[in-house]
Amino acid sequence: MKLKVGDKAPDFSLVGIDLREIKLRDFKGKNVILHFFPLAFTSVCTQQLCTANGEENDYASLNASVIGVSVDSPFVLEKFGGENNLNFPLGSDFNRKVSKDYGVLFDGDFVGMTHFSMRSAFVIDKKGIIRYAEVTDGKTLPSFENIKSTLTGL
Repeated sequence: MKLKVGDKAPDFSLVGIDLREIKLRDFKGKNVILHFFPLAFTSVCTQQLCTANGEENDYASLNASVIGVSVDSPFVLEKFGGENNLNFPLGSDFNRKVSKDYGVLFDGDFVGMTHFSMRSAFVIDKKGIIRYAEVTDGKTLPSFENIKSTLTGL
């Protein structure tokens, strides 16, 4: 199912790096930016998450929290987050349910790899409605300008 602006965001449960659940409902009253990325430690994924990290103060002033999501294990995400000094939660979608629910599970074949999250970004408002949805070609970062513009308009 492909989600679009105006849809109710599916609730989710991810495994955080501390092995505790990260749920959308835990962010009630806040705007949320979900950054799906294919695999930790790859160059474009690192750029995506480090850029989001650099925008964190702007997001906080707009009552928004970032969550990074990939199919990597929580242990890989812990190392990735630590090495890149990421200040927001990283959630493991190891079972691929959240990626599937958000319509961003790549099930084709990319050099022998399948079933990972496509690079994408969603802005979910404090009422749980998707206000921005972007799935990129994989090589291109989501538009951080459009994410901020969407948040500013909420």
